[in-house]
Amino acid sequence: MNVIIIGAGIMGTTFATLAKELAPDLDITILERLDRAGAGNSSAFWNAGTGHEANCELNYTPVDEEVISVEKALKIHAQFNVAKQFWAHLIEKGAIKDPTTFINQTKHCTIVSESAIEELRLRYKEMSAHHFFEQMRYSEDFDEIKSWIPYTMDERPRHEKMAATVIETGTDVNFGALTEQMADHAVKELGVKIEYGTHVKRVHKSPTGRWVIEAVSNGVPVQHRADVLFVGAGGGAFPLLKRSHLPFRSRFAGFPVGGRFLQAQISEEQAKYYTAKTYGKAKVGAPPMSVPHLDLRVVDGKHYLLFGPFASFKPVLERGRGFFDYLTSIRLHDIPGLLNVALEHFPLVKYLVSESFKGEKSMFEELDSFAPGLSKKFDWKPIAAGQRVQIIKDGDLQMGTEIVVSNDKTYGTLLGASPGASVSPEVMLRCLEQLIPSIFSRDEARKKKNDIFPEDDLDTLINNPDRYRKIRDSVNQQLGITRSGA
Repeated sequence: MNVIIIGAGIMGTTFATLAKELAPDLDITILERLDRAGAGNSSAFWNAGTGHEANCELNYTPVDEEVISVEKALKIHAQFNVAKQFWAHLIEKGAIKDPTTFINQTKHCTIVSESAIEELRLRYKEMSAHHFFEQMRYSEDFDEIKSWIPYTMDERPRHEKMAATVIETGTDVNFGALTEQMADHAVKELGVKIEYGTHVKRVHKSPTGRWVIEAVSNGVPVQHRADVLFVGAGGGAFPLLKRSHLPFRSRFAGFPVGGRFLQAQISEEQAKYYTAKTYGKAKVGAPPMSVPHLDLRVVDGKHYLLFGPFASFKPVLERGRGFFDYLTSIRLHDIPGLLNVALEHFPLVKYLVSESFKGEKSMFEELDSFAPGLSKKFDWKPIAAGQRVQIIKDGDLQMGTEIVVSNDKTYGTLLGASPGASVSPEVMLRCLEQLIPSIFSRDEARKKKNDIFPEDDLDTLINNPDRYRKIRDSVNQQLGITRSGA
């Protein structure tokens, strides 16, 4: 079977690696617009690098009339546990030599001011009762909070009422480095082919039932044919879906959201002082990916602080592509949905537009509001983050991700942005199960899957504490994540 994958980011590369591990006889080619794997939204500073497992992100535990919902948090945490199993497998087989090249232990903290203390206290009570979050600690004591996240508290007045939670075994992940190492392994050891500098313009079905992929490779028009096509191209997945002539294409449209961070390089000693990712509470009307947070990042052995993100509305599908690409991806049937989002989510649109024009002075003011005095301690500079495209489905704005597979199981794609890279192995496993189910009828493939994923059933991880703890402790040891903390 011939499989073409569009996009050599974390999703496409994970799909290819996992597919080849389970079915070595598959003929897999990845077509990538850029000049290396993981160079788009997966690259180190085009995302926050948080290993999202719902430890610290308030948007994963929404509150409705003083009732907190933890279902989404449980699912994301379970998905991340499956992801860690896949990455531990890559380390065990030598595909990745040193886990610290892509994953490092970092405290995951949440901090709120007086108005949200009751919400955080309720969140802690609900979450710490579950075995996923049994190591979570809560405090309203100034000195204890300062010991967890000193840069946010060093110059904060002691009389200011705050509350915080901490989980010591969170992670910072360089998804770009992970993707590059996976791609190198997939090419050299698994026989995956990657064609860089190849911009796919259009995909359509031939009369024989195979997919025709029309592209430009280093300025030269080329064509590829595939029995199965997977589009893991981030925002670029939307125009390809529109040109696919698949009947469900009219149900989806894209809503692009950009962002910026403040970045400061710090010394190793300063990094040891602040080993945390600290999340706050989002502003009213802000999209989920705009929750303010101050993060320690480890990239290529160097240490950085990142603060943001500062969201923006930029009508482009991906960085490096223009407005015309986005405009030509819109069809007449998309316009009612776009107008509906603009009306129903007007506070969001207003927020994004206002954030787009925010200058450095306002960015530093927000940093000092989150961590008083920190703007003057380091040499900060604004950097652009990646470009995310949220799903508009049946006229409604969706904030998650969605696997879409054609009825004949020859076309699959992943739409949406969050939680994204953190759960890529679990999501790509589900995509493979839907898109190429014949793989899993083979005894050798089922055995290999069980070797890679000792436990990939989310319900089992959620409902069986002993099974979860056994898997968690095993993979954490392989990934260098200690139970007691960094």
